[in-house]
Amino acid sequence: MPLNRRSFLERSAAVGAGVAGVTAAGAAAAPTAQAKPAAKRYSFTVMGTTDLHGHVFNWDYFTDREFDDRAHNDVGLAKISTLVERVRGEKGRRNTLLIDAGDTIQGTQLSYYYAKVDPITAGAGPVHPMAQAMNAIGYDAAALGNHEFNYGIPLLRKFEEQCDFPLLGANALDAKTLRPAFPPYSMHRLRTPCGRDVRVAVLGLTNPGIAIWDKAHVSGRMVFPGLEEQAAHWVPRLRSMGADVVIVSAHSGSSGTSSYGDQLPYVENAAALVAEQVPGIDAILVGHAHTEIPEYRVANKETGREVVLSEPLKWGQRLTLFDFGLVWSKGRWVVETVGAQVLNSNAVDEDPEIVKLLADEHEKVVAYVNQVIGTSPVEMSTAQAPWRDEPIIDLINHVQAETVKAALADGAYASFPVLSQASCFSRSAAIPAGEVTIRDAAGLYPFENTLEARVLTGAQLKEYLEYSAKYYVRTAAGEPVDTAKLTNADGTPDYNYDAVYGLTYDIDIARPVGSRIVNLAFRGAPVDPAAEFVLAVNNYRASGGGAFPHVANAKQVWADSDEIRNTIIQWVRARGTLDPAEFASVGWRLTREGTPVF
Repeated sequence: MPLNRRSFLERSAAVGAGVAGVTAAGAAAAPTAQAKPAAKRYSFTVMGTTDLHGHVFNWDYFTDREFDDRAHNDVGLAKISTLVERVRGEKGRRNTLLIDAGDTIQGTQLSYYYAKVDPITAGAGPVHPMAQAMNAIGYDAAALGNHEFNYGIPLLRKFEEQCDFPLLGANALDAKTLRPAFPPYSMHRLRTPCGRDVRVAVLGLTNPGIAIWDKAHVSGRMVFPGLEEQAAHWVPRLRSMGADVVIVSAHSGSSGTSSYGDQLPYVENAAALVAEQVPGIDAILVGHAHTEIPEYRVANKETGREVVLSEPLKWGQRLTLFDFGLVWSKGRWVVETVGAQVLNSNAVDEDPEIVKLLADEHEKVVAYVNQVIGTSPVEMSTAQAPWRDEPIIDLINHVQAETVKAALADGAYASFPVLSQASCFSRSAAIPAGEVTIRDAAGLYPFENTLEARVLTGAQLKEYLEYSAKYYVRTAAGEPVDTAKLTNADGTPDYNYDAVYGLTYDIDIARPVGSRIVNLAFRGAPVDPAAEFVLAVNNYRASGGGAFPHVANAKQVWADSDEIRNTIIQWVRARGTLDPAEFASVGWRLTREGTPVF
């Protein structure tokens, strides 16, 4: 029986009878008759990562150089491995566990290559680099993330087979039986010098949004109920099975918010709600939100006990440490103290063993992404795309619109005008002047989204654009405009601001949210609220991602199974030259009381 299938059985984290470096007053000499026996104590550490997104090395495949950002963070499992070994050396390997909170197999060209170019599902295919690295480092368990489902269930199952640790998902249920489709939990024994092992349960919870975001892969096969509901079901069971410590690994942020509106009755970012509502949890490793939370304490409403939450920064930039102090009381181990902190991976070198292990895979991917697919007479950049209509975003929209037009050419919707939506996914993406490579196109569109066509009316499109325009901070006419503070109002990420190609319109940022779209026109004439248009839209948005109005319920007239990124790559290859004159136009602009901001 493969190791990762044994989640319902106890899984020992300690090998052999010896125990290194623990505090245990009960191991001291016997007390005198007058002295009160010292309490038996034991301490251990649980390390955690999340949202690794295919990062093994401190390398950016989109720029073809070592990763760097403004804060000089580093990324990747090779760095995490060094930190893990350091902690194990300090604490004693048998006094540690290593877990992850999901989103492992999507995000870099390394992970994409082994999903699509040389897939792990192809016959005697390769072992996924993330499985190789995590196995070598010695992970004990990992929760499923929503991006685990991006490439379909067969690839996820193959990845699961290749892991030496269980992939946990207590709220990923078989649609027919409503039984767990993956192991809900894993149980680990830590050997102590005090006569009784400590039993640590890790409960894995994933994101209900999978039902929306990856509907094409999971509809009719799996369902994803809320985290609080499933935690309330499993935590008492784990305690009744003898768990001394219960840790939740949750691919769910802590804010209590959702990006899919009212399409599901479940909260997307529910980790803090789980801590608050479900008694019996000691700590939660948080994922999904891509934020750094070294330590966050939430009082459980029923017991009043504090639950410690921690979210390490994405891509292997941080490693969370949960330090537990236990005391032997009334015949059992009781959690006395819990604290959390994060370690920065930029403080260490990459583990040479991990580098050596995956050097060949890395070189294959570097060669792949540097293939030349065309040329461009000018450089194009996304640096100002969040507040200007830039040619590089027009490129995405033009390719999407042309693809949909061609697909509908011989059908009932051939005469419908085709519009397109696109977002600025990265402010550092660029198409260089001169040779254009796969990595240039991949950097422009880093997600594995596919393309759909939905029918919307003019009135619905105006509401869609009004919702998108909430991205801008309201700025009165005459006030200075600071582009560093202009966008991401109320935490709206760049990928949830859509520009619509094929229409012309102004966004008046001096107006309140909901009344900002002015001069909305199609081919020079005001848009008729009753007119119907076909919108080329990515599957994330079409399935409800970002909670944009109307589109999720709009009629679908076409859908593609290939990634939009590949569609762009093939379009560039077919053209040979990227001439902005072919696709660029100024369709929208920011204004205040009719005066352009820029």
